[in-house]
Amino acid sequence: MAMLPFDDRDGVIWQDGQMVPWREAKVHVLTHGLHYGSCVFEGERVYNGRVFKMTEHHERLHESARVLGFKIPHSVEEINEATMEVLKANGIEEGYVRPVAWRGSEMMGVSAQQNTIHLAIAAWEWPAYFTPEARLKGIRMKTSPWKRPAPDTAPTKSKAAGLYMICTLSKHAAEQEGFNDALMLDYRGRIAEATGANIFLVQDGVIHTPTPDCFLDGITRRTVIALAKEKGYEVVERAIMPEELKKTQEVFLTGTAVEVTPVSEIDDLRFTPGDITKDLLTSYDELVRRPHELTASASASAA
Repeated sequence: MAMLPFDDRDGVIWQDGQMVPWREAKVHVLTHGLHYGSCVFEGERVYNGRVFKMTEHHERLHESARVLGFKIPHSVEEINEATMEVLKANGIEEGYVRPVAWRGSEMMGVSAQQNTIHLAIAAWEWPAYFTPEARLKGIRMKTSPWKRPAPDTAPTKSKAAGLYMICTLSKHAAEQEGFNDALMLDYRGRIAEATGANIFLVQDGVIHTPTPDCFLDGITRRTVIALAKEKGYEVVERAIMPEELKKTQEVFLTGTAVEVTPVSEIDDLRFTPGDITKDLLTSYDELVRRPHELTASASASAA
């Protein structure tokens, strides 16, 4: 079946304060965000017409922009309201939201102090990142030769578009060899994350996850850590070397798009989605569909 291109769809996109027909939501080819990566974004999931942890996502969007040296001309509250307008206008009950902010085209060069800051919000139906079959079986991963950069060489605390180029390269290389995703190490050779998700290892009943000192401390990551602790699991955040995979029984990923996804294979190592992974997968699925007030409470406890 042919893939529906993202520039040729029905619906509307919120752009710079107004609803724009989907096909007319455009930027100029000499936009600074395209040429120099001065662009930040978020990815959000919609369950039963509600965006899970919407305010946290939009607070992080503002923080990402601050790290890149620009200010989004809309408050978190305004972005929240615009997001709900987009969902209503497009009739989205189960889907994905993509707010994106970027420097415009007034100046074309490394310096862009006078460029206008733009913001757009799009939403579309997207029930799952990986197919249900792949999620239940566990996905296959391959270690990438590309590494997450050191925090003094890149704005690693920002969800900046430019930082995802090495993720694209890594995922493409893995897919070309029949894998679903890539495992990325950091500049020190430690386990960091997947191309768009955080990673957890279960060793002898204890959950271990890398310290997020050079990659994003994901909103879903924090949520799952809070869920695990509420259930009585021990969670340890620490430096993890790839050699430790040999003594690991379960591996799973967390992220807004992937939710909680088991991993069955990394390179030549095999893992079985076990009781802890399945428990957290089920618990997360239940949490995101709870009534709003319960979801908000869990959000506060995870912060």
